[in-house]
Amino acid sequence: MNGKLLLNALRALRVSHCSQWQVPAARISVPVRLYASAPKRFYKKTSVLTGDGGFEVVLDHRKLKTPKGAPFVVRSEPLAIAVATEFDAQKEHIERSRMHLSALCFTAIDNPNNLNKLDMVNYLLNYIATDTVLYQYDQEEKDLQDLQVNEWDPVIEWFNQRFETNLQKTLNITPPQVSEEDKMKIAKHFHSYSLETLHGYTYAVDTLKSIVLACAVMEQMLTVDKAVALARLEEEYQLKFWGRVEWAHDLSQQDLQSRLAAAVLFVHLNCSETLVKQKSIL
Repeated sequence: MNGKLLLNALRALRVSHCSQWQVPAARISVPVRLYASAPKRFYKKTSVLTGDGGFEVVLDHRKLKTPKGAPFVVRSEPLAIAVATEFDAQKEHIERSRMHLSALCFTAIDNPNNLNKLDMVNYLLNYIATDTVLYQYDQEEKDLQDLQVNEWDPVIEWFNQRFETNLQKTLNITPPQVSEEDKMKIAKHFHSYSLETLHGYTYAVDTLKSIVLACAVMEQMLTVDKAVALARLEEEYQLKFWGRVEWAHDLSQQDLQSRLAAAVLFVHLNCSETLVKQKSIL
């Protein structure tokens, strides 16, 4: 085989290998991410039905069910009315991501993680060591430290007086020391609530990243807006230097406020039946 023939053979071999692995241009497609569209509103009106087991929400003539298919039944009539109002407020589509109160009720009824009261209380107790308001800056950030002292310290003091505890803040990355006695006192308070109500407390603590702020807003020592502002204290302080993206930061703040408001309503409306019984006995 002469040199010219060998060269042509090599060229043919190279072309055949390239054509074997080359994807035709017509088959190349850009991946498209598809999102599930919100379901359309299929009902015209909502109402609340009273039954032996409690109160149910009815969409036209259909009884509302949870994601697991369980009947939606709550013991508090105001809570059922609030959920029905949330469904009635939906427009052409059902925006589930904005229906925080309904989501809380579904979670409490279905209990997807099969949690008992002890699991919920332990989860809340474990949050104390990472509580937002217990981690404060030292003298290196004097302005921020002064802000935390003026805004957070009064809430910590209120919490210690309310629950007869001695929680102390930390000025470094070392977690604050929480005594077993303090944990027992806080645990006793949470054990006084039903399992359903504890789901609301957990939702509030997860929203604020603080068990101190969550208890303060539940006990009406703080308003919802103020509790969210205190939870975002460091972020708002940094925004003064780095700038504020209104559509992003404002949306985040409003989302936290709506989540916390739903948790507060859920807890108080869940307790309304107990409060009525106590008043009738007196």
